[in-house]
Amino acid sequence: GDQTSPETFLILTKRLIAAGLTRQAVRAFDDAPCFLENRRFGVVEFGFLLDTLCKYGYTKMAVGVFNERKEEFGCDEKIYTILIAGWCKLRRIDMAEKFLAEMIESGIEPNVVTYNVLLNGICRTASLHPEERFERNVRNAEKVFDEMRQRGIEPDVTSFSIVLHMYSRAHKSELTLDKLKLMKAKGISPTIETYTSVVKCLCSCGRLEEAEELLETMVETGISPSSATYNCFFKEYKGRKDANGAMNLYRKMKNGFCKPSTQTYNVLLGTFINLGKMETVKEIWDDLKASETGPDLDSYTSLIHGLCSKEKWKEACGFFVEMIEKGYLPQKLTFETLYKGLIQSNKMRTWRRLKKKLDEESITFGSEFQRYPFEPYKR
Repeated sequence: GDQTSPETFLILTKRLIAAGLTRQAVRAFDDAPCFLENRRFGVVEFGFLLDTLCKYGYTKMAVGVFNERKEEFGCDEKIYTILIAGWCKLRRIDMAEKFLAEMIESGIEPNVVTYNVLLNGICRTASLHPEERFERNVRNAEKVFDEMRQRGIEPDVTSFSIVLHMYSRAHKSELTLDKLKLMKAKGISPTIETYTSVVKCLCSCGRLEEAEELLETMVETGISPSSATYNCFFKEYKGRKDANGAMNLYRKMKNGFCKPSTQTYNVLLGTFINLGKMETVKEIWDDLKASETGPDLDSYTSLIHGLCSKEKWKEACGFFVEMIEKGYLPQKLTFETLYKGLIQSNKMRTWRRLKKKLDEESITFGSEFQRYPFEPYKR
């Protein structure tokens, strides 16, 4: 008795669908009972087949399979939710709504997950421009909220977050704040992602003070902001050329529970390089070097270009070499900026030292540097 398990057939079905062999997959699913000592597949396995078809974009086929076999395998709210998600994936909200209506007609009650799937479909595919298209999406989303309430289903944290995220993407700070208030009034605790969405929206609308208040609210309610939350502020400070604001928040962040991410450091480096505050750049760079993640390609690129723009050639060369030693391949633009800068500033000795260093490293980077003109060109 070599026993084949039902899982084997489900894995086979998934592999075939992933390879685009959908008809063979359905055939394997249908033939499975012959190999399973006539153990029949039920609604769970049927759901797996439909879900896999939908996830790989074969929603129309999934609907055909569903219609032909629903009598045999039965049907529940999970099956309908899978098909509604399938239509949403194809941006066919009209079909998703049609299936929701069919579900209710057939006496199966949708649950909060079903509605969230539909909401997500409406809001994710929402065109933010032109304004009237956005308004229509907002109306559609609100209609789903109304229908949920009529059916006695309370929207949950996911429902609110989905709509809130759509408002945030459209830079609608008032709508975003209203939804957050409503959410709290309903006794639903916003997640860190929900708060970050609102913070991002307020920052991008230039409402920094309110965003800062929200940050404090987060901390008071026991939610530690993530580096993504802080990065919203740093990007806005960079746009405003506000060195003090950026530095104050950075110090708060360092003293708090949240460690800056490499992206945080990169935004700060850019901010202070643009403002020409090289002492601060050094402080941030030292912190970045001491951090768990350390500098990445963007960090080095940003720093080297900054030093070149301030004509600090020796330092720029030092970081250029360090970058290569760390195994980061400089972008062509970085190399050319440094090369032209050194030649035009008559720093021939510095250039030769750099050239010698590159020759030593050329075992690793040989082919990359072949293209560059190593002979100084005439000015």
